[in-house]
Amino acid sequence: MLIELQIQDFAIIDRLHLRFEQGFTVLTGETGAGKSIIIDALGTLRGERIDPTFVRAGCSRARVEGIFSLDDCPHILPLLTELDLLTEGDDQVILVREISAESGRSIARINGRAVSSATLREIGSRLIDIHGQHEGQSLFNPRTHLELLDRFGDLLPIRQRVADQLTTLRAVQTQLAELRTGEAHRQARIEELEMLRDDVTAAKLKPGEEEALLRERTIAQNAARIATLTDDAYRALYAGSEGRSGRSAIEAMVFAVNALNELSRFDQRTIPLAQRATDIRYQLEDLVTDLRKYRADLDVDPRRLDMIEDRLTVLRDLQRKYGVDLNTLIERATQAEAELESLRNRTGQIADLEKQEQALQAELARLALELSQRRRQVGEELSHQIIQAMHDLAMPNVHFAVQITYDDDPQGLPVNGRRVACDRTGIDRVEFLIAPNPGEPLKPLARIASGGESARLLLALKSILSQVDEVPTLIFDEIDTGVGGRAGHVVGQKLWAISQRHQVLCITHLPQVAAFANAHYHIRKEVHAGRTRTNVEVLSAEQRIDELAAMLDGVPNDHSRANARQILERAQTWKSHRQTELMTKS
Repeated sequence: MLIELQIQDFAIIDRLHLRFEQGFTVLTGETGAGKSIIIDALGTLRGERIDPTFVRAGCSRARVEGIFSLDDCPHILPLLTELDLLTEGDDQVILVREISAESGRSIARINGRAVSSATLREIGSRLIDIHGQHEGQSLFNPRTHLELLDRFGDLLPIRQRVADQLTTLRAVQTQLAELRTGEAHRQARIEELEMLRDDVTAAKLKPGEEEALLRERTIAQNAARIATLTDDAYRALYAGSEGRSGRSAIEAMVFAVNALNELSRFDQRTIPLAQRATDIRYQLEDLVTDLRKYRADLDVDPRRLDMIEDRLTVLRDLQRKYGVDLNTLIERATQAEAELESLRNRTGQIADLEKQEQALQAELARLALELSQRRRQVGEELSHQIIQAMHDLAMPNVHFAVQITYDDDPQGLPVNGRRVACDRTGIDRVEFLIAPNPGEPLKPLARIASGGESARLLLALKSILSQVDEVPTLIFDEIDTGVGGRAGHVVGQKLWAISQRHQVLCITHLPQVAAFANAHYHIRKEVHAGRTRTNVEVLSAEQRIDELAAMLDGVPNDHSRANARQILERAQTWKSHRQTELMTKS
C-alpha cells in the first residue's frame, strides 16, 4: 500500500508530504483546490504520460515520490527481484518520477535505480489503480474483461493448463513446419549423399592409395635407369668391376678382416678395429642380399604406367568434383550412410508429429471448451451480482451481461464443428455489455453515455471484483459524480467494503461518501507570497464535522453540523454492524 507521497513543484503544488494508512481515506475540498492534481501526480508513478506543463511555473523540474509497503502485495516481489530492483530483506519500494520543464522529458527511478518508462508502468500499475468516471480507464477496455472474469471465477489454473497445452502444440507445429519447409532441401541432400556414396564405392577408394600410386609411377617412369643403378651397385659389392682385375667390395672386406684379425694377435690394440671390420663385412653381406632381392623383384610391366596414369586421373577427378582430398572423401562417404538413414526417416518423423499434433489439438480443444463453459457459468454469476449491486446504487432497471464469442480461424482449433482462434487465454473473446434502461438493447460497456451510470457501474464492478484484484491501492477520482445523496450512502458503503481488502483513496463531493472514511484530508488553495499553492490538512473529528457540514450547506451552521453528525453516526453504525458480521463469518 501507499505509505508516503511527496510532491514538489507539480502544477500548483510547491511542497506536499502526505502519509497514508490502510483502509478508506477521502480527500475533499473546493473545485480547483488541487485534488485531481494529486491524482495526476500519482498517475506519473504508474508510468502515465507526462507533460512539461505539470512543472510549476518558474521551476526547473517537478518531482513525485511514493513509498509503498510490500507487505500486502507479495505478487510483485518476484518481478522486482527479477529486475534486480529489490535488496533481500526490503519491505518497501520507492518510486520516483522527475519531469524537466525545459525538455519535457522525465526520469524514473525505482529504489534508487534509473528505469525505463515501460518498467515503471509495469511496476506502478501493480501498486496503484486509478479509476474515474470517464471513458478510457482500464475497466472499460474489453481486453481487460477476460482477465477480470477469470480472476472472479478463479479460472486462472485451468487457463494456465490451456496455455501450457498450447505451448506444447506450437512446439510440435514448429517442428512440422521446419520439416515440411526443408523437404526440397532434404531431397537434394539425399541425392547429393547418394552420389557421393556411389562415386566412392565405384572408385573403390583406399586410404593412402594416391601416394602409393605416385611412388609407383616414379619407379615405372625411371625403370631403365633404376635397373642400371641397381646392377652397378650389386656388381660393385659382390661381383667386382667387369673388365678389371679388381676385387668386389665383399672380397676386399674379407681380405681386410683377415688382415686385421692376424694383426690383432701381435697388437691387442687393433682388436676393436678387427671387430668393426667384421661388423661391416656382415652388413655388406646383408646389403648384397637385400639388393639381390630388390633386383629380382624389379620387373616393371610397360603397360603398368598407363594403368597408373588412368587411376590417378580418376582420383583427381573425384577430388575436383567434391573439393576435398581423398582421405576426407572416404570419411564423408562413410558418414553419408548414417545421414541418409536419418534423412529417409524424416518422412516417418513427419507422420509421427502429425499424429502428435492431432492428439494435442484434441486435448487443447477439450480444455479450451471446458474453460469456455466454466466462463459462461461464471459470467452468469457475475452478471447477477452486478445487477444486484446496481440495484443498491439506485439503478434497479439496469441489465448487465457477459458476452462470450469465438473468432473463426481456418487454421484454428476444431470446436463444435468449426475452426476457432485460440491463444494462451483460450478460445473466448469476452466483453461486458450493459443496458442501463428498460427496453434498450445490450451495448458494449465502453459506449455508455451517462457519466453517472458509468460511475456507478464502475463502483459495482470494483466492489465485486475487489476480492480478486491484486493491486493494493485503489484510487477513485470523483466516482460519485452524478450520484444523489440516497445512492451516495450506498457508494460509501461499497467503498468502505472494498477497503477491507485494499487501501482506498477517494476524491468525493458527497458527505454521505466521506462519512465512511477512516481518514479525512481537506485540500484547499491558498496564496502565499503572491503565489497560489495547494495545502492539505488531516482533519480532526470536530474539523471533519465542519467539513461535512460545508459539503452539505456551503457554510457550516448549527443545522448543517447536526446533519453532518447524523451522517457520521449512521455511517459508523453501519460499519460497526458490518465489521461484526465479517468477524462472525471469519
